[in-house]
Amino acid sequence: MRLEKCWFCSSTIYPGHGIQFVRNDAKIFRFCRSKCHKNFKMKRNPRKVKWTKAYRLLHGKDMTKDSTFELERKRNRPERYDRNVTEKTLQAIKKIDKIRVAREARHHAMRFKGKKAMEHRAAITELEKSIDLVKAPAPLLQAPQEDTAKLKVKVSQPEAEFMEE
Repeated sequence: MRLEKCWFCSSTIYPGHGIQFVRNDAKIFRFCRSKCHKNFKMKRNPRKVKWTKAYRLLHGKDMTKDSTFELERKRNRPERYDRNVTEKTLQAIKKIDKIRVAREARHHAMRFKGKKAMEHRAAITELEKSIDLVKAPAPLLQAPQEDTAKLKVKVSQPEAEFMEE
């Protein structure tokens, strides 16, 4: 089973899926879905379209250089089947996959680390600009004055007796 890569977005194309375009010079372009094919026909550059793998790699959104990618590399040389080598390769694939996941998590943590500091700085500047919405005005912060003292009113006796009945 041969898995191909989409020419436009670099996603995996499984057998029986996708579209194939052959140019006049016999260059073959494979596309995973009509979205990629239409973008190719519109002569869009995959490095400028935000959802493609090329854009993500170019702008530092995904890891670009890592030794774990060496296992995915396409090899055209056929290998003689050996049960022991195959078994060790399958075990190595599992280990390499764990390593790749850990490295990607570390990469994403490093990417988001700078964003938290930027958001914090933006929040501080926003607070400085509109502090009047948060802070109470000066007259309300002062101690209450004596002019507005409360008056005590005595309740007459007959009303109190009326309440008890």
